[in-house]
Amino acid sequence: AGSPEVVPTCERYAVRRLPFARLADGDVAFFERLMPGRVLTGEEEVKPFNVDWLKSVRGCSQLVLKPQTTAEVSQVLRYCHERNLAVNPQGGNTGLVGGSVPVFDEIILSTALMNQIISFDKVSGILVCQAGCVLERLNEYLEEQGFIMPLDLGAKGSCHIGGNVATNAGGLRLLRYGSLRGTVLGLEVVLADGSALDCLTSLRKDNTGYDLKQLFIGSEGTLGVITAVSILCPQKPKAVNLAFLGCQSFAKVLETFTTCRAMLGEILSAYEFMDEKCMELVERHLKLSSPVADSPFYVLIETSGSNSAHDEEKLNNFLEQAMASGLVSDGTVATDDKKIKASLLRERITEALTHEGYVYKYDISLPVGKLYDLVTDMRARLGQSAKNVVGYGHLGDGNLHLNITAESYSHSLLDAIEPFVYEWTARCSGSISAEHGLGFKKKHFIQYSKPGEAVALMQQFKAMLDPKGILNPYKTLPSAP
Repeated sequence: AGSPEVVPTCERYAVRRLPFARLADGDVAFFERLMPGRVLTGEEEVKPFNVDWLKSVRGCSQLVLKPQTTAEVSQVLRYCHERNLAVNPQGGNTGLVGGSVPVFDEIILSTALMNQIISFDKVSGILVCQAGCVLERLNEYLEEQGFIMPLDLGAKGSCHIGGNVATNAGGLRLLRYGSLRGTVLGLEVVLADGSALDCLTSLRKDNTGYDLKQLFIGSEGTLGVITAVSILCPQKPKAVNLAFLGCQSFAKVLETFTTCRAMLGEILSAYEFMDEKCMELVERHLKLSSPVADSPFYVLIETSGSNSAHDEEKLNNFLEQAMASGLVSDGTVATDDKKIKASLLRERITEALTHEGYVYKYDISLPVGKLYDLVTDMRARLGQSAKNVVGYGHLGDGNLHLNITAESYSHSLLDAIEPFVYEWTARCSGSISAEHGLGFKKKHFIQYSKPGEAVALMQQFKAMLDPKGILNPYKTLPSAP
């Protein structure tokens, strides 16, 4: 991010270390007895776990633990709770808000070796697995059984399902299958004091008392460590089609979406958009080319259904109408070879942006009619002080990814962006975090999306479940008064 060595987060953001215990030789010896060969202490071994995927934040942990079982996680947390040692739970470390790496010297608890599939029921489509299973591996396993995971995102090759649940990740399939709050049926979680909470139900209907799993979905490792997940998986569609379109204005992107929903109905599974600047960066840095002519905006539509001929006919009819009415200036229905290429164009925008230097990333929910206005206003506000201001996202569920690039990190540029971006979002009754979470970078801006009473209640939950505050400190919530 401007240089190979990322400045430690605590130095860049002037954070004060909380009074947790310091790691001692006796602590390391205990963990080595508990899980021999799965304790990392060497500086080079630990280094990749200390830096986030974007290389924008860096911690100073000296210890990485790799448990394989819930019992081991339980013993680790019980010990850390007694010793007042802070713990940073970490999955695939693909988060984008600084929530997955330490701020100071927190012990990193990696779920990388908790990667076993526990069971899969072909009748109900319910998968039970450990938290460290990689999303793409799970999808490959399910496809062999005629099913798919209900979520799909660009980081699928390395993100863990436990991390997905802990951050309530959204992604490309949310329009069709909904959020993890609906598809996750049960969780197994280890609490801060080491006690294991087994809510790993495989029932779609369970109305007995409070739905405790919802507390941990989206809690970003601050309330407990997710060790296993029960999730409802849809059947694999027999027919998947993609259309890649060019639109001359954002108003036409919106109108195309309205027409698309009306004509494609139940088979519509994704509606993604990107601006021409995104396409330019993907072409320049990743050598991918657009299947349609140059346009100010591009749209990727995915349909999923059970009858290939029926779906293709509906998609072609839609495309003909969109072209004839002038909504779409160019478009193609993707064949198998082009399908992969078209989806890569959208999925790899984040990767292309990292080649531009430092990236300021914002994940916003807005009323769809105002979605691109924020990009336009931010370009006008920043002028030449930013290299690029680009917008893309999941238009089907009102989720904008606003990205601003610069040669290197600049505090003055950050001041020009924040809190303006959050104030703008709040005025439109939007959310400052649609799917990435708050992590370290956004925790002090939560008030732009949640009233003070709600934040106070969250802080009470945190104090009740983690009274010593050892789980993922400095993240998600501002400190309680």
